[in-house]
Amino acid sequence: MNNDVEDKIKVLIDKIRPYLISDGGNLEFIKYEDNIVYVQLMGACDGCPLIDVTLKDGIEEMICSEIPEVKEVKLYESESDDNS
Repeated sequence: MNNDVEDKIKVLIDKIRPYLISDGGNLEFIKYEDNIVYVQLMGACDGCPLIDVTLKDGIEEMICSEIPEVKEVKLYESESDDNS
């Protein structure tokens, strides 16, 4: 069942991505775990002061409304980010 949810998430992210690309950003699906979607925002989105608004009011709102299994969308922070 997890794969079905992941497939739906990836389809939605592919629909969202062009809007971010048009503003110089991008979005990548990292993983789906414990009803949480982990994504990475790149390009102009990385470090943007409105990143939380984009993530919660845009991406999370759309994914959670389309896929009830998803409870939250979070930014993925790799372990290597902690060492820089």
